[in-house]
Amino acid sequence: MPEIELPNGWQPRRYQFPLWDALQNKGIKRAIEIAHRRWGKDDVCLHNAAIAAHQRVATYWHCLPEYEQARKAIWNAVNPHTGKRRIDEAFPHELRESKDEQQMFIRFKNGSTWQVIGSDRYNSLVGAGVAGVTFSEWALCNPSSWGYIRPMMEENDGWAAFITTPRGRNHAKAMYDMAKANPRWFAEISTVHDTGALSPQQLEESLKEYVALYGEDLGRAQFEQEYECSFNAAILGAFYAREMARVRQEGRVLDIEAIEGKPVHAAWDIGVRDDTSIWWFQVVGAQVFILDCYSQSGVGLDHYADISAKRFEEHGWTKGKDYVPHDAKVKEWGSGRTRVETMRDFGLRPELVPNATKLDGINAARQTLARCVFNPRCEDQGIPALEQYRREWDDEKKTFKANEVHDWTSHLADAFRYLAMAWRIVTEPVIEKPITPPPGKFIAPPDDEPRRSSRIRI
Repeated sequence: MPEIELPNGWQPRRYQFPLWDALQNKGIKRAIEIAHRRWGKDDVCLHNAAIAAHQRVATYWHCLPEYEQARKAIWNAVNPHTGKRRIDEAFPHELRESKDEQQMFIRFKNGSTWQVIGSDRYNSLVGAGVAGVTFSEWALCNPSSWGYIRPMMEENDGWAAFITTPRGRNHAKAMYDMAKANPRWFAEISTVHDTGALSPQQLEESLKEYVALYGEDLGRAQFEQEYECSFNAAILGAFYAREMARVRQEGRVLDIEAIEGKPVHAAWDIGVRDDTSIWWFQVVGAQVFILDCYSQSGVGLDHYADISAKRFEEHGWTKGKDYVPHDAKVKEWGSGRTRVETMRDFGLRPELVPNATKLDGINAARQTLARCVFNPRCEDQGIPALEQYRREWDDEKKTFKANEVHDWTSHLADAFRYLAMAWRIVTEPVIEKPITPPPGKFIAPPDDEPRRSSRIRI
């Protein structure tokens, strides 16, 4: 492997070296670094990508949770210590052949390319020749983005680095726990006490800022999350923070399966340009078994019908109803047909959930979560979505807005709201047993059936 000189003489700091060494010297292809704010996670990975791009001609990506956020945090970001753009420090102009500001894309003179992308648009990516990807703020990224990109990395023998601060006990925590037990992975947690990157005075000042912004309890919890890498701090503004914490604390993520013979239903949030999300569930007495979930975008209803059919075939579930929101009965432009009609064409059994406001639906979801037991299949998407579904923060007013952050979590959360409105109206199929009357007697027909002129003797 040829020796590559680091751009602009950059060198990793002491506490950054284990991650750098794993990626650059030890040939580790999978790495997760959970580190405190101002650790320099993106800088390490940008310089790693710069060297990788000149060791192997290929495509490289730097992925943030949202595409527009990526422009501000990486593409246009300036290093406050040097006054230079971060991409200019990592990828000096003399190495480049061209740059596309709109697409946040750089082509190097040796033929490699590097681009900033968003996990909210992962399924629009074309992955020919992708040899490396960095997931920045992985705890906030759509976990499905790695599921989509992973086969490309496997096929190309590429590397993937996941860098983040904690955001509750979500998919980032699950990945870290998995990686710690896997010798093929590098996994590390770096708290501010481990690195000594900030002085006691700087830490005290940061804590005061958090307390002034969020109050004593929440402010201290956020400080512990951001600087001490605590996974236990509640996500600010999360709608279901308490309910999902109880799900974890009470051990209600179990290897449950559907009870044979009882119907398994589905709750849908049907998107047109956004994701379509589905939860499969079964009502078992006073409990709700949450058996699986799925969320995807950019495909037609036939795709989701096929996914649903495969779930029933794979697990041997008994088919129930497909609960959909009220707007599913509205006719769509172009086709002149409702989504309900289209669903029936694909063999689905749509039924409208009771109409309710979003607030009523959220309250119903909170009450429902107290009854839920989740299959671990929901850990990939569904449970993290419910844990991270949150209100939007208003920087000017220093308070949370009434509306939610519209990201990958909102579609699964909407589908769960419909589940919460639907499970109470689920009815078991009634099997009528024949009644044998005493000898010489007869059974009178019910009032809603037409009576015959003569008695029927049995």
